[in-house]
Amino acid sequence: MSLIAALEADHAEITALRRDLHAHPELCFQEVRTADRVAEALTSWGIPVHRGLGTTGVVGVLKCGNSARAIGLRADMDALPMTEHNTFAHASRHPGKMHACGHDGHTAMLLAAAQQLARRRQFDGTVYLIFQPAEEGGGGAREMIKDGLFERFPMDAIYGMHNWPGLPAGSFSVCKGPTMASSNEFRITITGKGSHAALPHNGIDPVPVACQMVQAFQTIVTRNKKPTDAAVISVTMIHAGEATNVVPDTCEIRGTVRTFTHEVLDLIERRMGEISQHTAAAFGATAAFQFHRNYPPTINHDREVDFLREVMREVAGPDQTLDFDPTMGAEDFSFFLQHKPGAYFMIGNGDGAHRAEYAGHDHSLGPCTLHNPNYDFNDRLIPIGGQLWVRLAERFLAPA
Repeated sequence: MSLIAALEADHAEITALRRDLHAHPELCFQEVRTADRVAEALTSWGIPVHRGLGTTGVVGVLKCGNSARAIGLRADMDALPMTEHNTFAHASRHPGKMHACGHDGHTAMLLAAAQQLARRRQFDGTVYLIFQPAEEGGGGAREMIKDGLFERFPMDAIYGMHNWPGLPAGSFSVCKGPTMASSNEFRITITGKGSHAALPHNGIDPVPVACQMVQAFQTIVTRNKKPTDAAVISVTMIHAGEATNVVPDTCEIRGTVRTFTHEVLDLIERRMGEISQHTAAAFGATAAFQFHRNYPPTINHDREVDFLREVMREVAGPDQTLDFDPTMGAEDFSFFLQHKPGAYFMIGNGDGAHRAEYAGHDHSLGPCTLHNPNYDFNDRLIPIGGQLWVRLAERFLAPA
């Protein structure tokens, strides 16, 4: 039986598992049931399992032959803290928790591949099947590294796959260099002097200070960094006051910064701090500036991308092997790529039409985009993504 035929034969089994995971979403570092399901499946296929890295991570180890070469294949497992709007049978059973980013599908595709790799054993070396917790803000990749992932499971390269709505279903997309941005947060507390709103001259109003800062921050993007360097500064929250007739003592500004390089990030953090301090001082106020770096940029390695493209063309064809347009979204796979060569790539999830297959329910057919309450992973991708994983491992570990 051919690889794709074998994957299709197991499609119903893996789809049922994916939908079970979707119905029972777990947030970062709480993926206990999910990890149990993953470990049970791997064990049933004869794959040794190691647990507990990054709190709830699972690593399956599949060895064949005598080669010391090894490859890591990663899927994330956690859900998002949001309420699902879909009402199909496998919709979330836990209000406020939802697989709205397709991590259930990522887990299913890697499990489909694991099942076939264990059966076929057409490689020489070791495949590490990495099921990672806490991608959504928890930095699960970083925590697995801290717990000795690369020391306990030495690998020559690591790859990660994410579904991407809007790309044709079953297509693949990748790019060299920066593919996703760094994720960073800032918080600025401006302290003035409260007063009656009818007597503003008796106080120092922090609100116009905040307005000046928000405008000035955009000059960092347009006038301080090189125009060819990408960056985003987004102020997303301004909080001040409790009454319409009171000038508040303080105003808080919060938001996010995204860049593709550490150099641009250093520039933005420095300039934001300077603008905050000096703008506040010009109005007679003070500013406390806080800047937190969450995830570094996800930067693919050229050689690993070239190798991956060959496998993509083999699996999907040249017309379905696309160039990915880098996004200012962030991904903690970046931590892995700081330690090991590798690549992060996308599989097209389509436009959401697959949800029409769920008869007898109202799913509202809202946008099937990432982090949207109407999202659902396209189960048709499971054999295609599984095939890519198998071919990638077998090509990477091809016998000499």
